[in-house]
Amino acid sequence: MKKHIEKFKTHLVAEKNASENTVAGYLNDLRQFSQFLKKTGHACNSKGVVDITLIDRLAVRSYLVHLHDRDLTGATMSRKLSSLSSFLKFLCREGHLENNVAKSIPAPKKENYLPSFLSVDDIFRLLDLPESNTYIGARDCAILEMFYSTGMRISELVTLQMEFVNLKNQKVRVLGKGKKERWLPLGEKAIAALTRYLNHRETLIRKIKPDPLPSAIFLNTRGNGLTSRGVRKIVGKYLDQLVSGRHSPHSIRHSFATHLLEGGADLRTIQEMLGHASLSTTQKYTHLTVDRLIETYDQAHPRAQHAKPLSSKQS
Repeated sequence: MKKHIEKFKTHLVAEKNASENTVAGYLNDLRQFSQFLKKTGHACNSKGVVDITLIDRLAVRSYLVHLHDRDLTGATMSRKLSSLSSFLKFLCREGHLENNVAKSIPAPKKENYLPSFLSVDDIFRLLDLPESNTYIGARDCAILEMFYSTGMRISELVTLQMEFVNLKNQKVRVLGKGKKERWLPLGEKAIAALTRYLNHRETLIRKIKPDPLPSAIFLNTRGNGLTSRGVRKIVGKYLDQLVSGRHSPHSIRHSFATHLLEGGADLRTIQEMLGHASLSTTQKYTHLTVDRLIETYDQAHPRAQHAKPLSSKQS
């Protein structure tokens, strides 16, 4: 099965033009499925080796039960089933299989998930946390400001190159999913933070003299480009200082979209800035703002407030 996964990887990169993160996600899902087959004996021949021609509905459904027993969410299970279905479809196209058995298996029900976000006050406090007079502090401040100013994904931030930023015209070019490009505006605070960080970055490069010169904007203290994992750790550190509960670096992206919507921006504009392929993906933010409106209404409108019991004097 390993050689077929490698061929599928080539297919994703060469034909589908899939991003590095997308490819990594597919491969991880397929390796987990392969490990499950080996461990349980599903789709294995007499020598205990996985044979792709023996993959049947029972094997796939047993795998979903295994995922459910691990308390994975419906969304995660659906994604893994989709990865497997794409792989089997590729094998059918290549003539290795006759049927895609995963295609006919219904996807697990997804929960109605609303993204977590921070209030405007919490975002402002978050942006004030880094000490911007040091290299690390200036870098972290620029990262936070870039996230909130543009709503870009972590994967888009770590792939930013120096030539992608146009400070004069106050905009930045990002590479989104499927390597689709889009331009995003930069706010004044983000430009100031980025300018301050770039001065520190230039000093660092003169000091350590890396060879070759790094093209990535955001670097660690050794002059190497930050990874997605590194950025999550950086942002998570500041979030832990500020708030508790179910928040992640992606919460800043959700906050960006929610605050724009609350400020009067239309969904189509927000969709374009977030890089969503479908408007339905962006529409989840309307639920957040409606919930906020209802809460405000209940607290402020005289007719919405619960009637208070009459006192003895009033009676």
